[in-house]
Amino acid sequence: MATVKEQNFEVLETKREHYGMIINGERTDSSSGETFTTYNPATGEAIATVAKATTEDAERAVQAARDAFDNGKWKKFPVNKRQRIMMKIAGIMRSRFNELVSLEIMDSGKSLSAAQGQVMQAIEDFEFYAGAIVGHRGSVNNVPGQFQNVAEKEPVGVCAQIIPWNYPLMMAAWKIAPAIAVGCSVVVKPASLTPLTALVLGEICVEAGVPQGVVNVIPGSGSTIGNYLVEHDQVDKVAFTGSTPIGKNIMERASQTLKRVTLELGGKSPNIVFEDADVDAAVDGSLFGIFYNTGQSCEARSRLYVHEDIYDEFMEKFVAKTKQLSLGDPSDKGTHIGAIIDDSQVKTIDEYVQSAKEEGATILAGGKPATVEGFENGHWYEPTIITDVNHEMKAVREEIFGPVVVVMKFSNEKEAIKLANDTVYGLGSALWTTDYARATRVSKAIQAGIVMVNCPFSAFPGTPFGGYKQSGFGRELCIETLDLYTETKSIISYFGSRPLNPFGL
Repeated sequence: MATVKEQNFEVLETKREHYGMIINGERTDSSSGETFTTYNPATGEAIATVAKATTEDAERAVQAARDAFDNGKWKKFPVNKRQRIMMKIAGIMRSRFNELVSLEIMDSGKSLSAAQGQVMQAIEDFEFYAGAIVGHRGSVNNVPGQFQNVAEKEPVGVCAQIIPWNYPLMMAAWKIAPAIAVGCSVVVKPASLTPLTALVLGEICVEAGVPQGVVNVIPGSGSTIGNYLVEHDQVDKVAFTGSTPIGKNIMERASQTLKRVTLELGGKSPNIVFEDADVDAAVDGSLFGIFYNTGQSCEARSRLYVHEDIYDEFMEKFVAKTKQLSLGDPSDKGTHIGAIIDDSQVKTIDEYVQSAKEEGATILAGGKPATVEGFENGHWYEPTIITDVNHEMKAVREEIFGPVVVVMKFSNEKEAIKLANDTVYGLGSALWTTDYARATRVSKAIQAGIVMVNCPFSAFPGTPFGGYKQSGFGRELCIETLDLYTETKSIISYFGSRPLNPFGL
């Protein structure tokens, strides 16, 4: 294994047989010596062993983060110094771009194009927040009389950040970058199914010059390590991306110490195609909206509503192109659909599809687990289109988290809006129309944090990402995210020539 020395931190090749935790700026194994194995979803083969954190390790990580925050070294860095280190993190990531992409593909089974886009956005997140913190200042406010009010921004403290398995590196960047940009310290718990790139990102942060204890990464059980962090009285904030049921549990646990909580949760996002839409553009955008990242996206547009006047034309093209999507080697640039994360998720997806069939739905494409030549031991599911559905069906109401879309007709704008909003979720949404006035009306009427108009893309650095209703609260990826990691302190000063005597005594 090739290594080099840089800034007293041993830089290892990204691909290796074992990955340790990052606690207080050092690689370390579990206090129990326990490890777990992470597998390639496309092949079923073992990739590496990973140190499995215990509550003792979690305690060490929290105390390291607490000490790093309380000693003030990082939060007292001048903004331009923090900015330089943020840019160095991005620079190291760029220099190791292909390594990170390769590791992300192996650990998550996602396609090459998806991995490339997500690694690039992770890099751009650090660059974005390096610039954003320059203008993130307090304010001086006018107060009548001889008074002055200064509102200062201060980092909130120690942040526990719990990362999902579907976007391992990108979600880690979404959380680490704004937190450390404002001077917080973090304890990151990556998903056990996909821990590798988050661990490497933690190493890169140390390599770039982030002080010891500011970024800690501890893989382990969500029910054990995640809950320990959420309940810890020395953790000031929790940021979680994952399922709505777990988000509710985290919110309840965090309430015992009144922690700040940011939750980016599940979705069942609508995709509305109006009769005046550019049908070809809508077909292509709808394909991406549901089948990107193998449908394993919280904002996947999994409910497709098509106006009755163009339904037949749209569906003919949509079904034909769905059947042209390529499943196969995730590292092949011609592959559209990568692997499902594990066999358990394949079974969950199939249970939803079979339940729809039992309730009278029609499968127009896919509808079963797939076998891919050369990858027979991997986990795959065919891109699936379900029609003849209604809003009482389980497959229509619940998040499937796989390459499955349900399709319904609608007859007018009012009906489309009603159908779109008939859900407990409110994360993403999309609409296709050439009528600008309609686009504006419907965008305002849809109850979702993100509306994509004639566009299949939901997130860029600088654009708020988050949901309404049971899709959570708080916005990531934007300037406003910095406020989630800061406290506002109001300082009122008197500068009059005579002492104040309010009681007149």
